[in-house]
Amino acid sequence: MMTNLFSTFDPATSINYSMNWMSTFLIFILIPYPFWIMPNRVMIMFNNVTKKLHLEFKLLLGEKSNGMTLMTVSLFIFIFTNNFLGLMPYIFTSSSHLTFSLTMALPLWLSMMIFGWFKKSNYMFAHLVPMGTPNILMPFMVLIETISNIIRPGSLAVRLTANMIAGHLLMSLLGNKSVDTKNIMLLLIMSIQIMLMMFEAAVAIIQAYVFSVLTTLYSSEVIH
Repeated sequence: MMTNLFSTFDPATSINYSMNWMSTFLIFILIPYPFWIMPNRVMIMFNNVTKKLHLEFKLLLGEKSNGMTLMTVSLFIFIFTNNFLGLMPYIFTSSSHLTFSLTMALPLWLSMMIFGWFKKSNYMFAHLVPMGTPNILMPFMVLIETISNIIRPGSLAVRLTANMIAGHLLMSLLGNKSVDTKNIMLLLIMSIQIMLMMFEAAVAIIQAYVFSVLTTLYSSEVIH
């Protein structure tokens, strides 16, 4: 029995052990198998998408960034897969938890900061003060840029989590409302649910793309 609205996002199904987080990785067990069979339309479409993302991320990072684009494309596929799995019935939505998003954003940001401050210290110091800043505003600009750098992993994680949890909450509210409704209202609620599902499918792609692009932009500041 549901105790509150947010209990639909509870990661625990039992007191001792929960298998919900296994859904984050189980889908990737099936991915290598298509590589051993003849090419099909799904694999051709998948390869075209990854090549397109590689070229787009390469424009942001520069020519000598094939390894970084491989990581960002893999990040996009991982987030998109988990976002899309959350739309399936009885599958745990892992991307609606900060445990999922923050454990990706924080290590990426921290590794880029460590690399930048140890390898390109002068560039990182210069980046704290934009060009053309008046002398009287320089201390304030250093403070503002420092704060904006510190909150980057939090903004990445909260953006992904909030966007994924908002649509699921709305669908949960409509699903609970449809239990005690008449036929006409049920058809209306079902049509709204279908539109919400289409909207959430678009959000699953957009949020994975936004997370990957922002990670690429943040890393480009250190790589260049």
